Amino acid sequence: MPILRPIVISLAGFDPTSGAGCTSDIKTFESHQVYGMAVLTANTIQTEDSFITIRWEEKSYIIQQLTILFQRYTIAAVKIGIIPTIEDLIIYINLIKTLSPKTQIIWDPVFKSSSEFNFTSLDSIEPYKEIMSKLALVTPNYLEIHQFINSSEDAIQKAQQLSSYCNVLLKGGHNSNALGFDYFIESEIVHTLTPTILSDYPKHGSGCVLSSAIAANIAKGDTVLEASKRAKQYIESYLNSNHTLLGYHAK
Repeated sequence: MPILRPIVISLAGFDPTSGAGCTSDIKTFESHQVYGMAVLTANTIQTEDSFITIRWEEKSYIIQQLTILFQRYTIAAVKIGIIPTIEDLIIYINLIKTLSPKTQIIWDPVFKSSSEFNFTSLDSIEPYKEIMSKLALVTPNYLEIHQFINSSEDAIQKAQQLSSYCNVLLKGGHNSNALGFDYFIESEIVHTLTPTILSDYPKHGSGCVLSSAIAANIAKGDTVLEASKRAKQYIESYLNSNHTLLGYHAK
């Protein structure tokens, strides 16, 4: 009898180019041999290099979809992408943990698109410390980490503070001083994830692909650190798959 694949949900927006959002996540899940499901938080009009507008889905509809899926299936992990408000994020995380306490949640905090369209705002982490403890991992980049903690400290120091509440993967794509170096931080201990191949070809939605690859690896039994290391290898291949802003998935 074949072993059934673990199930992972993408709670994210719809990107018609499939470079980012739930369809990109589903491609990543499939290439990692986990079964992907999706609940849409938003529909968008965009291309890989421009963002026109967004239509957020009704919160009650999202709650109903999540509830039905969790009542029917065993969900190993959930990757969360764009969310209109932090209050909504708290509702969804609490719902997931109530329905399935063992489900691992990875939050990719997308505050704005690569074309500078603003999504969620986060003034301070203070009101949300409790909810952070329910996450397996949060994956801010070098720009996003400064929205979590308002201080004069550098990005790694801020990520260390954030790691008091949950594991942090500080993505290095926007770090001009150490391009491609990511930092996995657990309880303020820093693990440097060194790039093996640097890419001259940035990709639309690369953060979505990385976080969904981590979710897939966790669902298959990796620790969060192991999952992050494997996902880094995957994203390097993805970035170098072609010279355009839309990458190819292969495993």
